[in-house]
Amino acid sequence: MVNFVLIAVCIIAGMIFKATKSIHPDAHKGINTWILYLALPAVSFKYLPKVKWTTEMLFPIAATFLISVFCFFFMMLYSKSRGYSRRSRSTLELASGYSNTSFIGFPLISAFYGEGLLSIAIICDQTMFFALSTLGIIAAVKGGSKSGKVSALFILKRLVTFPPLIGCISALVLSQFIDFTVAEPFFDKLAATVSPLALFSVGLQLKFNGWKKLIPQMSMSMLYKLILAPAIVLGMALLLGIKGDVAKITVFEAAMPTLVTSSIIAEQFRLNTKLTNLIIGVSIIVGFFTSAFWYEMTQLFF
Repeated sequence: MVNFVLIAVCIIAGMIFKATKSIHPDAHKGINTWILYLALPAVSFKYLPKVKWTTEMLFPIAATFLISVFCFFFMMLYSKSRGYSRRSRSTLELASGYSNTSFIGFPLISAFYGEGLLSIAIICDQTMFFALSTLGIIAAVKGGSKSGKVSALFILKRLVTFPPLIGCISALVLSQFIDFTVAEPFFDKLAATVSPLALFSVGLQLKFNGWKKLIPQMSMSMLYKLILAPAIVLGMALLLGIKGDVAKITVFEAAMPTLVTSSIIAEQFRLNTKLTNLIIGVSIIVGFFTSAFWYEMTQLFF
């Protein structure tokens, strides 16, 4: 319950600060810089060293990346049918292919399944984070380019200089040689700033004027994110014979609302932040109801 209250408080606070002009119009850029360069890398150092990698964990890893890949093709076909620009298509890819697996996912998993299954959720979360840092950045770079075409070298340069990805890889490599137990309280404090600041940043950028024109894009994004994505994962699990808790949590995490960090990436690469933020806000509300449906589905099939 605390997480849900925090979501509302942070977003509303950002909207109030903006409406009353109590904060600089570009304040969200400074907040996003903190999140990208310090808070998100700290998340990797907090969780990755503790992850126990087993063969059964290959399913949530593969499923998470496939959600993003299927989203690419789904939004490509949809955007072409509607005549959308590459920028709009990339915005939809970013807002539809990545789930809020931690801030929303963790408390909902604890409520529905119990805290004992959070170890599986952490795999989904870190894989989602890695997918955003790679596939998400590639989509954002292409969408932010005026021509929509960029060289492989340019994309590689943006990838290797993207702070969260550097943090992710560093945590994976360094944890094999260094014990970060002593530094855990430090990483905990930094990682704790991600969700409230990201949501506050969303509130600062949230604009409702002209939202009716964006209903088709918002609806299609949430159709994929909240319905099709978990349905695809469920189908994969049944096809491959994956059962038990791993299948349940992977499907449930795929059904989570849009990742808040998508807004920060959209802003950094000059995509449609208005659309991204609206999708984030509305998908969180709708996602509370659809998650109950997917819980029942996982209980029925697994």
